[in-house]
Amino acid sequence: MAATPGKGGVGNFLLGNGCILLATIFWGINVPATKVLIPEWMTADGVSAVRLVGGCILFWLASLFIKCQPIQKGDWLKIVLGGAVGLFLFIFLFVTSLKYGNAIDISIIMTLPPMFVVLMEVIFMHQRPSFAEYVGLVVSFAGAVIVIVTGASHTQSGSNILLGNAIAVASTICYAFYLVILEKPTHAYHPLSLLRWVFLFAAIPGLLLVPGMQDMPIIHAETATPWIWIGFILFCPTFIAYFLVQPAIKKIGSELVSLYQYLLPVCAAIACVIIGIEELHWTQCAAMVVIVLGMAITNLGKRKRVKKEQAARA
Repeated sequence: MAATPGKGGVGNFLLGNGCILLATIFWGINVPATKVLIPEWMTADGVSAVRLVGGCILFWLASLFIKCQPIQKGDWLKIVLGGAVGLFLFIFLFVTSLKYGNAIDISIIMTLPPMFVVLMEVIFMHQRPSFAEYVGLVVSFAGAVIVIVTGASHTQSGSNILLGNAIAVASTICYAFYLVILEKPTHAYHPLSLLRWVFLFAAIPGLLLVPGMQDMPIIHAETATPWIWIGFILFCPTFIAYFLVQPAIKKIGSELVSLYQYLLPVCAAIACVIIGIEELHWTQCAAMVVIVLGMAITNLGKRKRVKKEQAARA
């Protein structure tokens, strides 16, 4: 249930909103920031390696300053799969999609994980969504189709728009898997206790992407610009944003936090236009509206279904 200002005070309410808003801005800017680096300064494998291996190092260094909880035996398999499959493939495929696709298109597609989360819950957990939830999923999927089908017709950056969009969809499926398999451990452990292990198991396959980084143009760059971008990508959307989400959930509730995900393409689009790497097309705006509308319908249907289930158990 979403928190209200009355329970923790207006200050806590504003602080919670500020935390998740800043995290969303970081994730939005991360899209064009990655696009700027690829392929002029780094390869997609190089950026992925920095996020996975660098993020792992940062989380383990941070864990030295707090007392972390031991992981229970029954949670290890979920953590290994969440890191090695969910997080590794999500970041690798997301960065690779930006190698081929349009940054604004991909940021719109990145609003789809909630749809795949619901589908995975239906298939693997045998949950029964309401009719409204199914309608919302269909509407959101239609928005994604608009992006994928019309993207290739735009005169925009990207060597293979259709391939980039398809890889981005695959990355959202991996992220949905990450969310589903780590749902219970996420509630059981302090974020740092969990994330240091998740990133470790993601960094292990990420080491395969490290060879060849010494030959990338960024190593021989005569300007600090690419280093500033990669530093931002490592510290802000990869490291800091994870810590901003947890206090936001505690202060304003998970429902309100989840709504900020739909601001991601807005933040990304604004950043792309300001940086000058993309132009915003009306079909992208239409797709954004359709996806947000679909997920709003899904969230409303889910909220009503949960209330009915709780009333039936009472």
